[in-house]
Amino acid sequence: MDSEIVSGSEVLSEALGNIVLVKLKGGRTIRGTLKCFDQHLNLVLEESIEINEDGKELKKLGQIIVRGDNVVLVSPSKL
Repeated sequence: MDSEIVSGSEVLSEALGNIVLVKLKGGRTIRGTLKCFDQHLNLVLEESIEINEDGKELKKLGQIIVRGDNVVLVSPSKL
């Protein structure tokens, strides 16, 4: 079985310009367009919104910076 190991930065690079779902410590979830990131997993999101478990919009956040040490998960998002 051939399996290719892909680094986290490669996955994030592919997600640039696309909508991602970001789960944070403390249980908050944010969805937005990934504009850039760095080696510490600091993220810049545009048109971001905070959502609940059911995917319903709680609050519009706009352009934000998410500090990497608060990130639990980054995943591609489907609307």
